[in-house]
Amino acid sequence: MSSVSVHRIEFDIPWPPDTAYAYLVDVNEPVLVDAGGPGESGTETLRDGLAEIGYELADIEHLLITHPHTDHGGQAATIVEAADPTVYALEGVRERLARDADDLAAAIRANATEVGVPDPEAEVDRAVDSLRRNRDCLPPEHIDVELAPGEAVEAGGIAFEAVHVPGHQENQAAFRHGDLLFAGDTAVEPFRPAALHVGLDHGCYEAIYAFHRGLDALETVASDIDRVYPGHGPVFDDLQAVIERDRASLEALVEDCRTTLSDLGAATAYEVTDARIENLEKRPYTIFESVGALARLERQGVIDSSMDGDVRRYHPS
Repeated sequence: MSSVSVHRIEFDIPWPPDTAYAYLVDVNEPVLVDAGGPGESGTETLRDGLAEIGYELADIEHLLITHPHTDHGGQAATIVEAADPTVYALEGVRERLARDADDLAAAIRANATEVGVPDPEAEVDRAVDSLRRNRDCLPPEHIDVELAPGEAVEAGGIAFEAVHVPGHQENQAAFRHGDLLFAGDTAVEPFRPAALHVGLDHGCYEAIYAFHRGLDALETVASDIDRVYPGHGPVFDDLQAVIERDRASLEALVEDCRTTLSDLGAATAYEVTDARIENLEKRPYTIFESVGALARLERQGVIDSSMDGDVRRYHPS
């Protein structure tokens, strides 16, 4: 196993699963993988976590961001101000963070209407607010190096390979160093990460296919990985088992959408989700999973869809 020392810093976040993790790789030029949760409490947690292992913010020389969600990029701007590290992310992250809010709003409005969301403007507000929060935490101009899928980079005197793992987030990377994998939200031991992908932005129908592509990418390195450092949950060692569990979970999701549609006879993606999920208002992200699952079923020829004005309705073939 790699001889580098890895220290985990735990952040409290105000949504399930309640905690998120960043990792300090203790090498000559300290490397931080992910930047923890947002806000003043996140800053205090990061300072305290670094102090426990003999470092301060100004010591961080390299920052690797797995994906641009606030519980993983939350302190990036603070770190850049304090330490001016080299910041790395997968290609496409800078462009996503710089997205024009009006363009995003138009895409969300059209897709939310198509999938049958009763209040498309609520989805627009949620998406635009998410973009702004992500961008405040990780300003796109702070990203120094964008890595292509499979590209290796030397940071802190050791090599990291960027493994492209979409599905939870389109531009997500897992960073591999030898037999260690810093997985972000692609491989989590207690649960399958949500298939958020792009939300209801352009490409929303690809969520399940994208997640499978991410699992394919993980499978190409799984036999060489001895330890996984995830964005949530415990550190673990059996990556292949998590890959297999997540594949089974995705297929169970698709099957649930199929049987629900069969029971309904004809329905929008929103109606399928509403029938599947209790307290949907507390789990709004599940609409993204249903949209991707129904698209997969349609491509497989199991169901059909047709447009009723601006709304897409699905029915069994």
